[in-house]
Amino acid sequence: MLQAKREIMHNRNTRADRSRGMTETETTRRYPIGAELVANGRAHFRVWAPKARRLDVVLEGELGKDRDANPPPPWTGSAVARVPPTFVELEREPTGYFSGSLNAGPGALYRFRIDGNENFHPDPASRFQPEGPHGPSCIVDPAQFKWTDAAWPGIKMPGQIMYEIHLGTFTPEGTWRAARKELAELARIGITVIEMMPIADFPGEFGWGYDGVDLFAPTRLYGTPDDLRAFVNEAHSLGLGVILDVVYNHFGPDGNYLGVYSDDYLHRGRVNDWGDSINFDGKNSGPVREFFITNGRYWIEEFHFDGFRFDATQSIHDESDEYIVGAIGRAARLAAAGRSIILVAENESQEAKLLWPRSKGGDDLDAVWNDDLHHSAYVALTGRHEAYYSDYRGRPQEFVSAAKYGYLFQGQFYWWQDAERGMPALGAHPAAFVSFLENHDQVANSALGSRMRCESSPGVYRAMTALLLLGPWTPLLFQGEEFGATSPFVFFADIGDDNLREAIRAGRFEFLAQFPSIAGAEAQCALPVPTQRDTFERCKLNLAERQTERPFYDLHRDLIRLRRDDSRFHKQIPGGVDGAVLGEQSFLLRYFGEANNERLLIVNLGPAQSLIPGPEPLLAPPYGFEWDMIWSSDDERYGGPGAAKPISDEGWSLPAEATIALRAIPRTKPPRKPIERHARKTK
Repeated sequence: MLQAKREIMHNRNTRADRSRGMTETETTRRYPIGAELVANGRAHFRVWAPKARRLDVVLEGELGKDRDANPPPPWTGSAVARVPPTFVELEREPTGYFSGSLNAGPGALYRFRIDGNENFHPDPASRFQPEGPHGPSCIVDPAQFKWTDAAWPGIKMPGQIMYEIHLGTFTPEGTWRAARKELAELARIGITVIEMMPIADFPGEFGWGYDGVDLFAPTRLYGTPDDLRAFVNEAHSLGLGVILDVVYNHFGPDGNYLGVYSDDYLHRGRVNDWGDSINFDGKNSGPVREFFITNGRYWIEEFHFDGFRFDATQSIHDESDEYIVGAIGRAARLAAAGRSIILVAENESQEAKLLWPRSKGGDDLDAVWNDDLHHSAYVALTGRHEAYYSDYRGRPQEFVSAAKYGYLFQGQFYWWQDAERGMPALGAHPAAFVSFLENHDQVANSALGSRMRCESSPGVYRAMTALLLLGPWTPLLFQGEEFGATSPFVFFADIGDDNLREAIRAGRFEFLAQFPSIAGAEAQCALPVPTQRDTFERCKLNLAERQTERPFYDLHRDLIRLRRDDSRFHKQIPGGVDGAVLGEQSFLLRYFGEANNERLLIVNLGPAQSLIPGPEPLLAPPYGFEWDMIWSSDDERYGGPGAAKPISDEGWSLPAEATIALRAIPRTKPPRKPIERHARKTK
């Protein structure tokens, strides 16, 4: 009986829709896929579903009007006003798309029915999933939000200080609304760009976001789409850019319904670390490419993001004439309509062509994550070089080379992978290398998600932090790093059934077992279980530590200010930095420029060192100038022993485990005359 009623309603709605017809105005769309409001109180739907013979829109109700439209996450069924489903058949296009319009407004809930089947599925390009990936999709009106950032010019890569956040753990509430309240403080200490970990909706109540399945739908866990818009709008009002971490290398294992519409979203047999690769260059790959290119445009246009960080591009396989990452980036730049955006790639194999212009066979991106610098710093800070740290020693030459050339491996043999690694990147701009001591992966890849400051001595940590924030690259901080957060950050994922949860736990523990220090039975037993809620809760920041851990906060704030305000440190001049090794654990970086604008950064990660004699020409100040110390990591405000002058009449004395910054100033006294120790006698 119920099925008969549904079919009657379906037939009535189908006839009504066709008798009215659809005007050109009604079907004007911004994007080729998804549900969009058009005109006359109607919505237009379009979906690629070549497996279907018939496809119906199933209207199921709308978001409830009897409560706040922005309830605390997660969304529940009580926020939804249910009605008997209404079925409307869409027209099939020759290319495998289905499309059509019907009476529906903002908040309407819908799914698709394929070939009369009783199983309904969400829209692959859904703009919001108020009940999660397994629930109905929701029509969103992006015009309801009133932007105030029309004068925002966007961002370019040079001069940025980046800050990576995970929305669910950045604040106790874990929402865009709560995070928005913290933006002013980030701007105050000098952060310029927020890098937001992935937000495409995923199942469960917590997760990193890298298993997203609804790539157009900001996850309901953090709020509504307009909450996200308000976050970005507020950031722009404070002078902060916001870029989004996007995952275009795989879909999550739970809640992904793309396979019911087409078998061609994945490239069967071409695998990466997460299973079958996405089909960007095989049979029927055109609509797949369109899906992802549209996704890039959508985040830029409808949410005013300032660019992307492309996750694990080494696992995005594409042999098309134009690599899909470059194609997405090109479309995103056009979508920005004159506003500058930045495009950053994570690429474990260090393919420098990502940075090359398209005219030279490259992909026109602005920057890459530089794991090499992190790995060298990790070894120097901890003394451990196991697993993927095996090819690093944390020696001074590594840091000098990173400052001068970016990547350390640019085609040399890489023992850990038993192959060559990297491509030449010697001509890349210094700002193109995003460098860090912590990020979500690297903190979580320790046994208990310990922060770097807990893995090192205080002096070495302060010295390395100074190198990070004053180096010629683009520095990135991971949330809480700026105030020495004591909260851990480990992998967590509330996903799937018991079998999938166990597979996630076992897979994570197996990954960490590549580190001999974690591979033992005792260490494995102590590892946090990723699918337990407590694992997630313990990763939330305690923002009160901005006060209780004040020395760390002052350290980072002062260094950011020095980098921003100093007339030389804030300039990222190609070829403008040289360096020299001073000892087994010490080195210098010389920042060249006009004589009165030169800087010297001296880093000593070991015991106190005397440089008498000092036969290193980079130590010599410009002619007619002398070095004046402007900053020291030994300052008592940072928990150090107190800054001491490194230069005396006799030469240099480097303090232990410290970094000092010096500037060239006009000489204040005449140079000493040399002693004539071997004057020749004359008659």
